[in-house]
Amino acid sequence: MWEIDLIVVVAASFLLAGLVKGLVGLGLPTVALALLATQLDLKEAIPLVLVPSIATNIWQAMSGGALKALVKRLWPLLVPACAAIWFGAGLLASLDALLLSGLFGLLVCLYATVSITGLQVPAPGRKEAWLSPLIGLVNGTVTGLTGSFIFPSVLYLQALGLARDHLVQAMGITFLVSTTAMAVALSGHALLPAEAGLLSAVALVPALAGMALGQLIRKRLPEARFRKLFFLALAALGAYLAAAAFVTPQL
Repeated sequence: MWEIDLIVVVAASFLLAGLVKGLVGLGLPTVALALLATQLDLKEAIPLVLVPSIATNIWQAMSGGALKALVKRLWPLLVPACAAIWFGAGLLASLDALLLSGLFGLLVCLYATVSITGLQVPAPGRKEAWLSPLIGLVNGTVTGLTGSFIFPSVLYLQALGLARDHLVQAMGITFLVSTTAMAVALSGHALLPAEAGLLSAVALVPALAGMALGQLIRKRLPEARFRKLFFLALAALGAYLAAAAFVTPQL
């Protein structure tokens, strides 16, 4: 776990992932996982995102001025998600690593495509009471299985009609709770070795450095153009992971 080649890969992945989060405000775990998955087994990569994800989302979850109101509104989504994360992590422990990498690649492609096209989910309205637990179960299972917290929770949160600052805070709360539940689930399924936890803590340094650099660059770049290029690159990376899993083995 402490070989120099691996440390370089981890540092570079989190530096770039932090840079992206600093520029567009999201994507650190997803970008880091997508980059790490090109070199590591997904089961080895997922534990490495825990500390940087928790650390960066604590600030996001606490900023926005609506913590109490958002937790009250989101708990029907968060509680089922935590239970489903345990179930998904059980699948993660038992399924083939190459299959998991391919599924993650498809998920990344789907997320990037939806973001590029600007797809908006209709507001749930009166359906929110039963739709939130359902979304929580789906999102939790996907999170436990792939380590990615973004789909479909981000689309659903965007559909709730929250003010921008409150939406950012709601995402921070959701990601923070999901990451914490993922850490518990990984530990419970013997997928969180101590060395991985330590390396994840070390990865926080390049992640924060990347975020700081991204925030500086953001003032000089047209954000809309960068977001489009970012999602195109993310889609290509996801397609590569999916092809490596589902196409190359057949050749």
